[in-house]
Amino acid sequence: MATPVIAGFHPDPSICRVDDTYYLANSSFEYAPGVPVHRSTDLLTWTQIGNVLTRPSQLAPHAGTASTGIYAPTLRHHDGRFWMVTTNVSEMRRGHLIVSAEQPEGPWTDPVYVTGTVGIDPDLAWDETGVCHLTWASFHPDLRGIASVPIDPATGAMLAEPRLLWNGTGLAAPEGPHLYRVGEWWYLLLAEGGTERGHAVTIARARTLDGPFEAAPHNPILTHRSTDHPVQNTGHADLVELADGSWAMVYLGVRPRGWTPKFHVNGRETFLAGVDWADGWPVVNERRFPVTPQDHSFADRFESPELDPRWVAPGTFPAAFARWEGRGRLVLVRPPRPPRAPALLLTRARDSQWTAQARLDTSSGTGRFLVRIDSDHWYGLTAGADGVEATVAIGPAVSAAARMPRPAGRTVTLRITVRDSDRSTAHGEPREPDLVELAVVDDGGTCDVLGTFDGRYLSTEVAGGFTGRMLGVELVDGEVALEEVSYSAHPGRDTPS
Repeated sequence: MATPVIAGFHPDPSICRVDDTYYLANSSFEYAPGVPVHRSTDLLTWTQIGNVLTRPSQLAPHAGTASTGIYAPTLRHHDGRFWMVTTNVSEMRRGHLIVSAEQPEGPWTDPVYVTGTVGIDPDLAWDETGVCHLTWASFHPDLRGIASVPIDPATGAMLAEPRLLWNGTGLAAPEGPHLYRVGEWWYLLLAEGGTERGHAVTIARARTLDGPFEAAPHNPILTHRSTDHPVQNTGHADLVELADGSWAMVYLGVRPRGWTPKFHVNGRETFLAGVDWADGWPVVNERRFPVTPQDHSFADRFESPELDPRWVAPGTFPAAFARWEGRGRLVLVRPPRPPRAPALLLTRARDSQWTAQARLDTSSGTGRFLVRIDSDHWYGLTAGADGVEATVAIGPAVSAAARMPRPAGRTVTLRITVRDSDRSTAHGEPREPDLVELAVVDDGGTCDVLGTFDGRYLSTEVAGGFTGRMLGVELVDGEVALEEVSYSAHPGRDTPS
């Protein structure tokens, strides 16, 4: 399958079912609110219904450093309640954090921490007696590997000493554990091989949690390594039983493009596969579900004080710097005690080709409309009283590529367009994954292009880390009002036919 069910920077998927409805959570790293939650009734069409970590008591403000913050969550439903466990790597020594809610939309409780569980990728599973077991990739020097311990999820208290379960098949970086009780067996699903091109899904089973765990004879049960499949880095999976008794798997993957080594720009996305059981082992069927690309277009005119859950900020919550002043006017300001993070309102870029526009009132300040991977890798249009400047930031190289006078009027409309590359290598392959065009649009719709730039420098292969492209508005100086931000995919691979 080459089409994600949740496109654009939605990695580390975790899924659960309640009756006929499915819920899915993803990691969010440095961005707040944290842990987006989607809902579906068919596994194919997903709608974001909120975020889990929505206030400072759940997720403390921090510097917004790239690829820190909230790592892989696990979402489960048990005994009438939703539970989410994750790791804030900015506070890793506190242990994994657990929150719960009656409804997946929230409100979610303040977290409890499982002290002494240093590591990442925690999982929750309940045994036949109702005891909850926390499983994670442990970094403790005396407990290196996939560890597990019974806990009280309401308090975070351990009920026994942690023990190791199974450390995988020998590939690099065994992590992302999920435990399942299926029939008479406990199954332990892992991610191995690292989250890059060697990524893979493996599984083992045991009669009891005391082991020993035996590996599946056909491991890895899912990988695209060393193939020319258009989706690579496949791994970090989670299983779910459907209402009809069949099974499915969600997993992360990337869609690299351009000339070797190829570049993925939208981050790790969520994909779907079917699962059959043969001889007591899961067998993945990637062709089970026909996935249709979804329309991710929106036009946000900020008509109410409540922001759409798509909007996030690195290191702090948007409420720290965004003030609603009425329909069509969201003002970005510097708070009285500025956090270390920037005043930067962002949403995920979700398609391979797209156009986004922002209409800004910069009469009282300077604002920037940008697409970014992190604070060191971004392309943007900065609008102030003196004009509009196109800037390209590639690590320490920050260059003003072009400049034009500010259009007349109180507002300015800035446009970013991402399209397929039309430049080829001698082998006929696209030179870069895509091209990024920066432009200014006047009131009559005339577009002045300030520059078109190679998209590879806004890729994970160049920037590093675990996230994907984000687009949005940054306050540079003074105050800036957002009147409208719109986004639409170009016809083609990412839009419904």
